[in-house]
Amino acid sequence: MSYYLLAETIQPCKAEDLHEGMEYKYAVVLTTPEWERERERFDMGIELEPDAGNIHNTKAEVNYDSLTGTFQLPDRNNLKDCDFRFAFALDEKGIVFIDDSGKAEQMIDAIRRKKRWREPSLERFLYDFLEQIVDNDLSLMERYEVELDRIEDTIVSSQGQGDLVRVNEIRSDIRELLVHYEQIIDMTQELEENENGFFSEENLRYIHLFMNLMARRHDTAVSLRDHTMQVRDLYNAQLEVRQNRTMTLLTVITTIFMPLTLIAGWYGMNFRYMPELESHFGYPVVIAVSAAIVVFCLILFRKKKWL
Repeated sequence: MSYYLLAETIQPCKAEDLHEGMEYKYAVVLTTPEWERERERFDMGIELEPDAGNIHNTKAEVNYDSLTGTFQLPDRNNLKDCDFRFAFALDEKGIVFIDDSGKAEQMIDAIRRKKRWREPSLERFLYDFLEQIVDNDLSLMERYEVELDRIEDTIVSSQGQGDLVRVNEIRSDIRELLVHYEQIIDMTQELEENENGFFSEENLRYIHLFMNLMARRHDTAVSLRDHTMQVRDLYNAQLEVRQNRTMTLLTVITTIFMPLTLIAGWYGMNFRYMPELESHFGYPVVIAVSAAIVVFCLILFRKKKWL
């Protein structure tokens, strides 16, 4: 278990220091068994008990005299198959994280090392904590953007050959991010409502700032998802071009050989009184006529730009 006071920096403290004087808000990280033992210490009017072992999304729910919720944070290194899950409960005095994964502790430690506040508040802590969730997402999406550009160039330069499997993987990752962002936005809207008056009107600006940040992240993810669809459309278009070229070539070949087939069929009938059958020049004449037909067709098709 870890106890912190939200002073100019996040200061570790003892459990007994949380309520002394109440000069600073607090943040606490407990495991599920520790929460069950210590929950009475925080005197929160909780109707919906946070359950760190049964988390399926990111959300917040208003109680009579507290606000509870859960976080389901996809691992940015493995968006589809790995995530971190923990619950929280907060009131006007501070926030308690019920976390068996260690992720909340890690995020608070990152804030301790990087942040120093001129005006400490629970709202500012929440802003910095929530920002930790999406802190590296912009660089992640930039890497996806570069990768998609490379795949797009490969498709164009190699006439349709591209890593469509990787495009689908990126699209799936972006879809996971978008679902995650939408849940965070819904949770932030619940905080912004401030139904229980836990946040001061002046400090609500931090919640507004984070909402704007999430809107930008969401727009970036939507734009990237659209890019994956454009790459897939380009792949399909290039594939159709290749198929059309193949069909054109087959059509040209068929057209060239149609008159030759006619000649072969005509003289293959072997009627008794066909004069060419007795001619010494019949065979070379047919060869010359066939060659002339082939050359004429090739010149015509090249002029029509069918070849």
